Amino acid sequence: MLWYILKLLVLLPLIGGLAYASLKFAKRMEGRFTAGSGQKAVRIIETQMLSPTLRLAVLEFHGREILVSAGKNGIVRLAEAPARPKADVEDAP
Repeated sequence: MLWYILKLLVLLPLIGGLAYASLKFAKRMEGRFTAGSGQKAVRIIETQMLSPTLRLAVLEFHGREILVSAGKNGIVRLAEAPARPKADVEDAP
């Protein structure tokens, strides 16, 4: 019984530390794969979950806002409008 508790006290922090280190490493490496792509042509403005399998999203693409529905069957364009002017953050009270 003493041997089991000793192993538990040694291995549990070791496993927790390895899990924490792997998450930190993955987060650091995530930026390296997206940093070289330059400016993005598509920007996600807002998303809304309608159900576990269906999501609405507003995308900005070349000065247009496009409302799309994303689900198991793919992406469907629902509406399109000119992009709204960006509000200055400094002007907000």
